[in-house]
Amino acid sequence: MRLSRYFLPVLKENPAEAQIVSHRLMLRAGMIKQAQAGIYSWLPLGYKVLRNIETIVHEEQVRAGHIPMLMPTLQSADLWRESGRYDDYGEEMLRITDRHGRDMLYGPTNEELITDIFRSHVSSYRDLPLTLYHIQWKFRDEIRPRFGVMRGREFLMKDGYNFDVDKDSALHAYNRHMVSYLRTYERMGLQAIPMRADSGPIGGDNTHEFLVLAETGESEVFYDSAILDLKFGDRVVAYDSREECAEIVREWTTPYARTDETHDPALFDAIPEERRKTSRGIEVGQIFYFGTKYSEPLGATVQNAEGKAVPVHMGSHGIGVSRLLGAIIEASHDDKGIIWPEGVTPFHCGIVNLKQGDAEADTACETLYAALTAIGLEPLYDDRNERAGGKFATMDLIGLPWRITVGPRGLKNGVVELTSRRTGESEELTSELAVRKVAEIYGKTG
Repeated sequence: MRLSRYFLPVLKENPAEAQIVSHRLMLRAGMIKQAQAGIYSWLPLGYKVLRNIETIVHEEQVRAGHIPMLMPTLQSADLWRESGRYDDYGEEMLRITDRHGRDMLYGPTNEELITDIFRSHVSSYRDLPLTLYHIQWKFRDEIRPRFGVMRGREFLMKDGYNFDVDKDSALHAYNRHMVSYLRTYERMGLQAIPMRADSGPIGGDNTHEFLVLAETGESEVFYDSAILDLKFGDRVVAYDSREECAEIVREWTTPYARTDETHDPALFDAIPEERRKTSRGIEVGQIFYFGTKYSEPLGATVQNAEGKAVPVHMGSHGIGVSRLLGAIIEASHDDKGIIWPEGVTPFHCGIVNLKQGDAEADTACETLYAALTAIGLEPLYDDRNERAGGKFATMDLIGLPWRITVGPRGLKNGVVELTSRRTGESEELTSELAVRKVAEIYGKTG
């Protein structure tokens, strides 16, 4: 993409309404624009990152054996009355009446709807296990929406639902989700710590939140610093293996890590003092096992191996897709702007032409642009007739991980400059070597 043809409405000044770093930088980088309190339009740069995050979530869900689908944003109130949650959920639920006087709601979550789908089509244990998920917009009428996409009213969320014949099978689904989430977050450049949490209005006895450590986090967290040394890496997981998934979960949940709601001071004090840490955390996902909480009142049963009708055991598993943009920025920025991890960056590399209109510089930039595009990378070429300082400031603000700078002085020596946004380190390379190095970073071989 050529910046002269792109829609990137960057702001030079900090917006007065932005209270935290991610909100401020998303507005300044032209990623979002507020439509009304807690509701945002996603502008091209923000939309690209949103879709990159969504793609990673989809890929890891499918890898774990989960099946994608799509449910509507509007739901019938009758289903929620059947489950007993319609009156209990509270004022965060946006209730709607259609032209025929039917009560509806803008879905804050989908346990009732997915259970209705299941009970309509599945009747035998032979059809289990089954995990269905979708990525869809949700609405929760926060009384004080704030912090941009971190606590909005409308948000994009992945929510998945497992159906199993018994508790042991459902707990394997729980473990499978935890493993898939660990892979998902690590691919995004995040270390999201699974912490024992409170189930809230979803219900159930088993639940973990995934939290990213950040000063602006909404929760106080207590943890053993040993958990920060855990990395998922490139390990290949047999998701059908109960033993393997359970072992990974044990590895990640043995070190103490809890939110303030479930904190146990006695257990925490038993950790060596130098490893006892407190911080703030941003929730980016949560998994639940809630047994037959929804299947019993909604009549979601299957015939077991003995021919007896039994309620299925269920769990729900969410990832805040749109919230993740804010969390990544909170965890990865400096005073110049955003620093995107390679896994989610909107463009793989920036190209800065220091002397637009100079024939040699223009040709070198066009050659770099074509070479990067040819190997499947998407560069952002700043071809505007702007001063170098302004171009650098824009690139730093929007946070592309790598920048190739092209200018007449370097070209006289046959080199361009490749700069890492994260470290600020630069090296002079020929154009061909610069392209090759960027390709290697992103696993492209030409």
